[in-house]
Amino acid sequence: MSSSSQHIAILGGGIIGLSSAYYLLQRGHRVTVLERGVPAHDSCALGSAGMICPSHFIPLAAPGMVALGLKWMLNPESPFYIKPRLNLDLMKWGWHFMRAANAKHVAAASIALRDLSLLSRKLYLGLEADLGDIGLMKRGMLMLCQTPHALEEESATAAKARELGIPAESLTAAQVAALDPHIAMQVHGGVYFPQDCHLNPTALMAALTRRIQEMGGEIRYGFDLKKIATQNSQVTGVTGPSGEIRADQYVLCGGTWSPELARGLKLSLPMQAGKGYSLSLPHPPAVAEICSILVEARVAVTPMAGGMRFGGTMEITNPNSTINPRRIAGIVKSATRYFPQFKASDFEGIQPWSGLRPCSPDGLPYLGRSGHYPNLTIATGHAMLGLSLAPATGQIIADLLSGASPEALSPMFRPDRFL
Repeated sequence: MSSSSQHIAILGGGIIGLSSAYYLLQRGHRVTVLERGVPAHDSCALGSAGMICPSHFIPLAAPGMVALGLKWMLNPESPFYIKPRLNLDLMKWGWHFMRAANAKHVAAASIALRDLSLLSRKLYLGLEADLGDIGLMKRGMLMLCQTPHALEEESATAAKARELGIPAESLTAAQVAALDPHIAMQVHGGVYFPQDCHLNPTALMAALTRRIQEMGGEIRYGFDLKKIATQNSQVTGVTGPSGEIRADQYVLCGGTWSPELARGLKLSLPMQAGKGYSLSLPHPPAVAEICSILVEARVAVTPMAGGMRFGGTMEITNPNSTINPRRIAGIVKSATRYFPQFKASDFEGIQPWSGLRPCSPDGLPYLGRSGHYPNLTIATGHAMLGLSLAPATGQIIADLLSGASPEALSPMFRPDRFL
């Protein structure tokens, strides 16, 4: 351990917390990860589609999303749903969302997300070399479109991607079939992003956990944070069931629980829990080679561990783990529409998974040092891109806390931007 090493407490043991721990340990710091749940249980990365996607450079807050969201609210099986409720935090979040849903914001955010995504993709190649088999497949991603209108819109996005230096190619239905001939697809065409990848989230989380412990990092599970103590604009300690932990630096990356923790520090991190669902078929009737997005349905499809995972929906709701059967039904219907070899009966008996994504109102993560507490750094709000952006986020945290200049840290990610 170097003379400049510090003791760093990481508040949250999801994919962002583990990635931060990994890169901090590489820099010679002493690291304690404090996770409220049990091992590999509460992380919203576990049931995700496992995509590493530079293709996703357009933030959730984009022109047209407000109108589309209002339309979809009438359909409980729709891809995007806001559960109506009288809640001041939700109303504030909605106000910020509407203000951010404009072309100027999207243009600037696209560059920031592109840089973070490309850095993450590069870092994942290094992680694979260090961690071993995490199921990393560098085969690209297909945006599958069933209508000419959807293909036209996705082709326009592909043109923007190429302007940003992200390769993308519009394909006919025949070209899509030729690219992935192992599965039948009912589509009008698609867009192919060759730089995108996918991996197995369970294998990644297990390998990261093991490697962190091998490097000397400590992970405390069941640490339900009760109090964050401060003095003279410094965080001085955190208290949980096993007592108080004191450190030199603190990293807040508690996912959807981050705003609650921030409120105890009189900080504002506008955020809503975006519930997502997934269904993993261990023995599907066909297995794709390339991960995909069913564009009109907003469903992600990933070949994983010899099976297929179907995930989707963005349900802005109270943070809980309940399963909404109508949302699951929407995923199943979409899967059978796009992939004619699949039937609804293939999904019978499959236990649905649900997870809560931390969604900021402008579609960008909160990433950087707190302006109020110099020894507090914040890394949360990655929405559905948590796994995709985790290594870049972790390296940025390690750079900040080691006195280095972080790569791909945009001022648009400032944690206090809504104060």
